[in-house]
Amino acid sequence: MGTIRRKLLLNLLKLFDLVLMVVAFGFATLVVSHASLASLEEVLAIRVKIQNFVIFTGLLFCWHMIFTMCGMYTSHRLSSRRDEVLDLAKAISIGTFVIFVGHYLFHIKLITPKFLVAFWASGVLVAMISRVIMRLFLAQVRLHGRNLRDMLIVGINARGVQFANKIKESPALGYRIVGFVDHDRPELEAFRSSGYKRVTDFEGLPSFLRKNVVDEVVIALPMRSMHEEASEVAALCEEQGILIRFASTLFDLKISRRRVEEVVDGDSLITHYTGSLEGWPVVIKRVIDIVGSALMLILLSPVLLLAAVLIKLTSKGPVMFVQQRLGLNKRHFGIYKFRTMVVDAEKRMKEIEHLNEVSGPVFKIKNDPRITPIGKFLRKTSIDELPQLLNVFKGDMSLVGPRPLPIRDYEGFSEDWQRRRFSIRPGITCLWQIGGRSSISFEKWMELDLQYIDKWSLWLDLEILVKTIPAVLKGSGAA
Repeated sequence: MGTIRRKLLLNLLKLFDLVLMVVAFGFATLVVSHASLASLEEVLAIRVKIQNFVIFTGLLFCWHMIFTMCGMYTSHRLSSRRDEVLDLAKAISIGTFVIFVGHYLFHIKLITPKFLVAFWASGVLVAMISRVIMRLFLAQVRLHGRNLRDMLIVGINARGVQFANKIKESPALGYRIVGFVDHDRPELEAFRSSGYKRVTDFEGLPSFLRKNVVDEVVIALPMRSMHEEASEVAALCEEQGILIRFASTLFDLKISRRRVEEVVDGDSLITHYTGSLEGWPVVIKRVIDIVGSALMLILLSPVLLLAAVLIKLTSKGPVMFVQQRLGLNKRHFGIYKFRTMVVDAEKRMKEIEHLNEVSGPVFKIKNDPRITPIGKFLRKTSIDELPQLLNVFKGDMSLVGPRPLPIRDYEGFSEDWQRRRFSIRPGITCLWQIGGRSSISFEKWMELDLQYIDKWSLWLDLEILVKTIPAVLKGSGAA
């Protein structure tokens, strides 16, 4: 596709997004006004005022800037549909917040919580549908040989061939493999059987780029042994304005996900992370933690007060028990619990270690002789865990996440893969709590924690919270 035509289509997309905002704004207005003809006429009458026209124009400009900053007008050819939808949701969420701010700055009576919800929901829905339709349309165009990009791959190794095969198996992406670039080396003979061709070596690459159409260059070289060649290719592409891509599998990591982040002075880093706890969903998770823990502390305050009184009346010692545990990335924090054992329970642990009923480094006895009579009830009902809502509110913990372990238990870990559970904030409840607790082995417990990290979503958190309730009622709450 020619540059002029591409710019034209891009400008049309930008115009469409502005129209999209107007449509979402109009829909939200109808929702607020209950589609009443009289109220709608009043709204339309208000809109013709010069001041409101200027404000609305300013909102349109902000909308355009937000979509641009969120990367909605960069190429999403190789992006997943999920990533594009998340970017859209992020952009529209920021746009909705801007409208909320505008309400306070300019006292716009039309902007109410109901309006903002309707605006956000309709904007996300229509934007998602339009982007899906656009992707399907472009896929058909590319399958018919239009809107294609010519790609050159540097490196005849297995990584480069594997990447080329993936591109070839996805014709809807619209790429043509021009060929490969590399030295004459022993791997060249095996490479020829792949069906691809080496079009030039490194010495001839500058001349090849001058004489041929190359839209993108993918560097798939082994960086340790060929860093100098990779740097020269990147500098050459930069000089000629050719888009450069690097294979993100440089370290052959099996679990971690990747994202590119820009740091100071334009320097960029490829970030590898495990699990999916990043982006706006994590912000929402933290908001739920703060609001949820605050509400539960207020609602359960009579229970907390009663438990404190019973502990004080039935045994000597403090009401609360604070123990050092490991949190996010093994940070130490004091976990709050109602005291359910005698005061010198920690000192007496060595005397009863031989009675441990759980495999691995964790210490647990079903009928622990150190537990007080009221403590047994508090543990069975999980009331002893309620003070951890303070830890959640403070940020040491989350409502849902792997249980924080005592320092003693951590020191008994023998496998490094188990330590990945500390890559996220610990929680009051998790998959282990709703899946059997004490009947589950330590190995299975660790596997469930990693399963939670790898499959995390806000919906999974909600599901765990709902299933925790019957687990607590059965007497198998958190530990």
